[in-house]
Amino acid sequence: DAAIQGLGRTNRTNQAQPPLFRPVATDVKAEKRFLSTIARRLHPRCWHREEGQTKGLPRPALIAAVTDGAGVLTGAHRTWLAPDGQGKASVETQRRAMGHLLGHAVRFDSVREVLAAGEGIETMLSLREAAPGLPAWSALSAAHLGVVVLPPTLQRLYIALDRDPAGQRAAERLTARAKDLGIAVRVLEPRLGDFNDDLCDGGPRALAEHLAGQVAHEDRGRLG
Repeated sequence: DAAIQGLGRTNRTNQAQPPLFRPVATDVKAEKRFLSTIARRLHPRCWHREEGQTKGLPRPALIAAVTDGAGVLTGAHRTWLAPDGQGKASVETQRRAMGHLLGHAVRFDSVREVLAAGEGIETMLSLREAAPGLPAWSALSAAHLGVVVLPPTLQRLYIALDRDPAGQRAAERLTARAKDLGIAVRVLEPRLGDFNDDLCDGGPRALAEHLAGQVAHEDRGRLG
C-alpha cells in the first residue's frame, strides 16, 4: 500500500474533497475479503487516453504497484473500470502498464518458501480467494511471467496456468528456470480459461476443492 501511495494520493489537488468509496458485497463467502484487497487500490479519476487521441478523460481505475525484490516501486499497472463498477470500462484499451516491468511483479504477499505466480491481476486475486494462505504475485503478462525474478529463499513454486498457447509457453519457461535453481514446481491448472473464470463460475469453495488435488500435501492448509 505504501508503494501504491507513491503513485499519487487519492485526494488530488484538483479535487474538492477526497472521494468516498462504497464497496457493496453479498453474503458469498470471502467476497468482503476480496473487496478489502482491491478497495485500497481504487482511484476515481485516473487519466485515460486512447491511441491517437490528444485529450484524455478521467475514469475510475484499479491501480497496482509493480515492485522489485527489495520492494522498490518500478512501475504501475492500471485497469480502467466502468463508472458503475460493473466490469471494465467500455474503451479499446482497458489496461495499461508503465515503468520497468521486466523481472518484477505486482506482489500481493511477502514470500519466503512458497509462492504462486501467474499472469493477470484478476487471475491471482481469484486464486487468493480459494487459497488465502498461498502468497501470490502477478507478472501482468505471459511474457513477463516467464522471466519473473524468483526469491532466493523460495522452495516451492506454483504456476497459475492460463489456458492458451502463450500461457503454456510462459509456464514451461518459468518451470525450467525454477528447476535449474533447485525449486520444486507445480503447475496449477484451471477448469476453464483461467482462475478468474473458475471463481466466477463456481465460487471460492469449488475452486478450493479443485486446487486441493494439485497443491502439495504440506500446503493444503493454505486453502480456504
